[in-house]
Order: sequence, then C-alpha cells, then structure tokens
Amino acid sequence: MTIDAQSFVGHIEKLIPSVATSQAEAVGRAARLISASLLDGGVVQAFGSGHSESISMEIAGRAGGLVPTNKIALRDLVLHGGEPASLLGSPELERDPAIARKLYDLAPVQPQDVFVITSNSGVNGTIVEFASIVKEQGHGLIAITSLQHTNEMTSRHPSGRKLIELADVVLDNGAPYGDSVMNLPGGGTFGAVSTITSALLAQMTVAEVVKDLLAAGQVPPVYLSANMAGGDEHNSALEARYAGRIRRGA
Repeated sequence: MTIDAQSFVGHIEKLIPSVATSQAEAVGRAARLISASLLDGGVVQAFGSGHSESISMEIAGRAGGLVPTNKIALRDLVLHGGEPASLLGSPELERDPAIARKLYDLAPVQPQDVFVITSNSGVNGTIVEFASIVKEQGHGLIAITSLQHTNEMTSRHPSGRKLIELADVVLDNGAPYGDSVMNLPGGGTFGAVSTITSALLAQMTVAEVVKDLLAAGQVPPVYLSANMAGGDEHNSALEARYAGRIRRGA
C-alpha cells in the first residue's frame, strides 16, 4: 500500500472519467432545467451546507461562470436574518430542519428560479427540508450528491426522506461512503474526493447550459475574471440585469 500524493492522483485520474461518462446524460437534463429557467428570466439558486458550500461557490459568482446565479448559505441567517453570530458555531445547525424555511424566505427567489442543492450525504435535516420547500414552491431542483454515501445512510429528516427522493435530476459525484479513497495502515481513510468531482459536475453543467443558450440564439451571460482588463465593467453591466436578485460578497 503506497501513501503519497501520486497515489491520490491515481484515484482521481480514474474517478474523473468515470463520473464524466456515467453522468453525461444527467448533466444534460440538469442543463436543460437551468437553461429553461434562464430563458424565462430565472436565476440559479445554489445551496450547500458545510463543505458542500464550496460547490455553491463554484456555481455562483465566479469567473467563467453564469452571472444569473445566487448562493444561499447558513450565514444568511446572521447576515440577512438578524440571528446572532453565535448560531453559526453550532455543529448541529445543518441538521436542523427548522431553519430551512427562514433560509428560503430570506433568499431573493422568484417563481422561475431553479435550485442546485449540493450535499454529499443528502440526509441532513436542513438540506432535506430545504429541498422539500423548493419542490412545494414549484421550482426545478438539481441535486449533487454521492449515491453510494446516501444509500448507506438513514435520513436525519423527520419525514425519512432524502435529497435524492426530492430532486428532479440527481448528479452522482462518485464519491465512496465516507468520501475518502486512501486507506490508513491502522484503519480509517483519508483523501476526500467529493469536492473535486462535484466541481467537475458543476462545470460540465455550465458548459451544457452555454451550449443551450447559444443554440437558442442568446449571448450567454458569463463572468469575466475581475482581474482582467475590462472585467469589472463587463461584469457590472451583466449584474445590473439581475439587480436585487443575486447577492455577491460573503
């Protein structure tokens, strides 16, 4: 058993083409949901708690990504909802179904918006309750998750449901149960992969959305890097189309 950086890279080199191939059809369906929303004037609402928030950042407000995107995060409860900052120190926060409604109500959501919810386990109370509200409100819902992990878990939501049961499209990031792929000599694993493969799925989906918008005769609203000449002006002009509907910053 070899433990080093190249061994980890070897796992990734096998996993990326596997995910890219196995999820190609689902990525296409996810892109069609997003494209239909954007063509109707909608915004992509991205939500993930814990480390899954990093995938929301991959979707919303980054160079090379779509402008009509908004990130919903647990700290919105403090930044926009008036809750004390100490609330965010609770390790149980992402398991509390009661906060999901407030998160949704605090977000600048319109009926034509589509949601992307990322959760590797797909079973925590906040995630499942939030997904339930999204569907009750009639939005399209895309889930990015690990099917292997979620299928090994019991739901932590009172309904017994999981994220995959609520989503219109499920994108499987291919991560194993527990996320890590490298074995330790005395037991246990390390070397998490879900962030890498979930980011791949997010960017694959963006590529398909851009293709769809071009086919529809639209100029895709895509960010330039703010660290390029003219980037700020380009981005500000596009963001102005969605004033009050997309949050940037924290």
